[in-house]
Order: sequence, then C-alpha cells, then structure tokens
Amino acid sequence: MSLIGNILWFIFGGAIMGLGWWLAGLLAYISIICIPWGKACFVIGKFAFLPFGKEAVSRKHINKKDDIGTGTLGAIGNVIWFVFAGIWLAIGHMIAAIACFITIIGIPFGIQHLKLAGIAIAPIGKTIVEK
Repeated sequence: MSLIGNILWFIFGGAIMGLGWWLAGLLAYISIICIPWGKACFVIGKFAFLPFGKEAVSRKHINKKDDIGTGTLGAIGNVIWFVFAGIWLAIGHMIAAIACFITIIGIPFGIQHLKLAGIAIAPIGKTIVEK
C-alpha cells in the first residue's frame, strides 16, 4: 500500500513539495550561516517526495546520545527556524491537509501533510527512518 500511496503522492504534488524543500535547502546553503537548516531541508525534501512507510524521529533515539543537532544548539536552531520559516511551512502544510481531508480519498494525503507540518516546525535533529 505504501508504494501505491507514494506513487500517487509523487504525481499529485509530492514532487513539487520535495523540490520546494530542496530549493529552500539550496538557498540555505548559499548563505553559509544557514547550512544546518539546509541539510535539514534536504532530508525533509527527500521525505516529502515519498512519505508513505517512513517517519521522522529524533537522531537521539537512533544514536542513543546527543549530537550537535539534538542538543542545546539544535534547540536554538529550531527556535530560529520556527520564527523565520517553520511557522509558514507548517501553515502551508496545514492548509493542504485541510484541503485533502475534504474527500475520503485525500485523507491519507492529509495525514502526510500533518506529518510534514510537524517536521516543518522543528526539523533540526530529525532523521527519516522506515516504519
């Protein structure tokens, strides 16, 4: 089922969403200061292309220890991200989720938008794993 969901998601907007996240990452890499946010954008962009069967988890749960993105610096980075970009991306995903929830067929896509909205709020320190 996740293969069918990913194919439909990719065709009906996932490709554009993933490219949007990658564009944000590219812009972040251009300004050298924003490289940590750029890296997070590329990870989330890859997830936005094919989200079914995957989930975002803290790297701390995977590695069993803090790293630069899951510690204090990561928290500060997420606050900065939230103020300048995260809130707007989350609102966009929430609007898309509401639009998807209008139809029964769109409910799984709405759920994926909600997952992406949650990640858009605080992407630093997250990684994507298979369910």
